[in-house]
Amino acid sequence: MVKQLSKISIIVPTLNQGQFIKETLDSLLIQDYPGLEIIVMDGGSTDNTLDILKSYGDKLLWKSEKDHGQTQAINKGIGFATGEILGFLNSDDILLPGALSSVATAFSDSNVSWVSGDYEIIDGQGKPIQSFVVLYKRFLRLFSSRWLLSFTNYVVQPSTFWRRELFDQIGEFDETLNYVMDYDFWMRAIQKRRPFIIHRKLSAFRIHQQSKGGSRYEQQFSEEIEVLQRYTQNKFMILLHRLSNQLIVQIYKKIK
Repeated sequence: MVKQLSKISIIVPTLNQGQFIKETLDSLLIQDYPGLEIIVMDGGSTDNTLDILKSYGDKLLWKSEKDHGQTQAINKGIGFATGEILGFLNSDDILLPGALSSVATAFSDSNVSWVSGDYEIIDGQGKPIQSFVVLYKRFLRLFSSRWLLSFTNYVVQPSTFWRRELFDQIGEFDETLNYVMDYDFWMRAIQKRRPFIIHRKLSAFRIHQQSKGGSRYEQQFSEEIEVLQRYTQNKFMILLHRLSNQLIVQIYKKIK
């Protein structure tokens, strides 16, 4: 067990994810980091999600009420959080064993404001898929920079964590965004400091028919371009990003 360096708060936004949320929560509870706070923000689920949450007793904090979507749920959860280190994990993704130990070790350096690690992609049954995407993003993270983040989003959301101090400096997640609120947050964060890259898998990102990444990736990439235009007027960079997204869309269409 690692020495407790600081409390880590993980926000789990959810809505009708009873099929996956138990695996998500269990992946947090088996972490070997003692200073963990789990906050589940449920948007008013009508499936078996609430029964699952109740079964955990006082092992987590949770609240169920109507909200305006995932982004608001994340912000509300952060408002309840008491940890010095923050992150959010969607209720169909999982953290891999030992992930928070690696995160805590990285944050033992006071100069580190945010960290991001590797991942794997899994399907609805937990089977690894899209290994080429995993390898591609792993390669890109070797050259982490503001320029590269403008070219393509190489930051893996469930494998990324940040200090509360950074959150207070750059502001909350933009609730007008439905798909890439994380990319907008990364673009603001990297203007302060580059992320510390952890070269090991921290999470498993799930793609299935009901997930945004599985059924609405074209809308996601369109919103990503809109966000990029907030931070650069470089038409060549915007074109490169657009071409990169178009290539990924074509690949997705061929493998589906």
